[in-house]
Amino acid sequence: MSTPSPLLSRPGAVPVEDGSVPAHYGSPLREQRELAEGAGLVDRSDRDVLVVPGADRLTWLHSLLTQHLEQLGDGVGAEALELSPNGHVEHHLVLAELAGSTWVDVEPGTGAALQTYLERMRFLLRVEPALVTGAWALLSLAGPRGDEVLAAAGLPVPALPYAVLALDGGGWVRRMPPIGDGAPVVDLLVPRGELAARADALLAAGAAPAGVDAYEALRVEARRPRLGVDTDHRTIPNETGWLTSAVHLAKGCYRGQETVARVHNLGRPPRRLVLLHLDGLAEQLPEAGTPVQLGARDVGRVGSVVRHHELGVVALALVKQSVAMDAELTVAGARAAIDPDDAPVTLDDTVAAARDRVQAVRSGTIPR
Repeated sequence: MSTPSPLLSRPGAVPVEDGSVPAHYGSPLREQRELAEGAGLVDRSDRDVLVVPGADRLTWLHSLLTQHLEQLGDGVGAEALELSPNGHVEHHLVLAELAGSTWVDVEPGTGAALQTYLERMRFLLRVEPALVTGAWALLSLAGPRGDEVLAAAGLPVPALPYAVLALDGGGWVRRMPPIGDGAPVVDLLVPRGELAARADALLAAGAAPAGVDAYEALRVEARRPRLGVDTDHRTIPNETGWLTSAVHLAKGCYRGQETVARVHNLGRPPRRLVLLHLDGLAEQLPEAGTPVQLGARDVGRVGSVVRHHELGVVALALVKQSVAMDAELTVAGARAAIDPDDAPVTLDDTVAAARDRVQAVRSGTIPR
């Protein structure tokens, strides 16, 4: 379990299940709106952090990961994957190159396994990968007023996607792709001992406290998967948006590359990631891995399931490529419909049928 965050002592803070960070501060839906419309500060200090110094770090990481990294410039970030020999996703990495070191943050609890793999692949190269989660912590500032808050706090404001700027006293700020319906996001890596003070400064500059539940809801809306939640042991990059954000298709010579290239050239991965609208659920939301069913047949699995402030209960799901957009699906007995924006083709009748299906599910007009 991660070290409990000092932000859990804030008024109204309710911890996530493992007690590491605040899930919410008493009003998850209001906190979602703050991220969508204002500026919300989210404690993501449960993420594992590694640092890779050494003269050979970029060419070494380039040879191991799916992203083109050998010429990654100072002050630039990226996303990358580490794959199995069969092309299955084993790690999702978010990187920041700054001042002679490459920083990596990954899903909570996965840092040790990634470090073990990297250590095995060092050979005689000049690299020194180290797990530094105990010394460094991640915060995320999300919302259209985020840049205003950074400026008011006297912090640098990265302008371009994946731009990384140094913070006085150590750490950095990195621009990330938006979540929700376009809410800007910046990540801040800060010394763990200064986590509370950094948060206080941002809150004083105009940010509102928001729990990870709010961040997760907008992440789901943006179709951004989480390793081990929205993926399983069979997931390949081609089934998710990672194919465009974390894979360089003109780059070869990394483990699992043959699978990625073959499926990309064929143009039809076995499954696809979609947003499902759910209706008729009890208070308890389905767990990740719950089957998506068409009649009595399993045709997929859900990952993240959230209550969204506008969309209601929605989930990310990996479903078989053959599942029609207007299919009458169920999840844990609840009716489910694929969001029309996830149509694999843009034929008007396909999208129209999917929109009708979502409307029927959300309005409760489909007979049980």
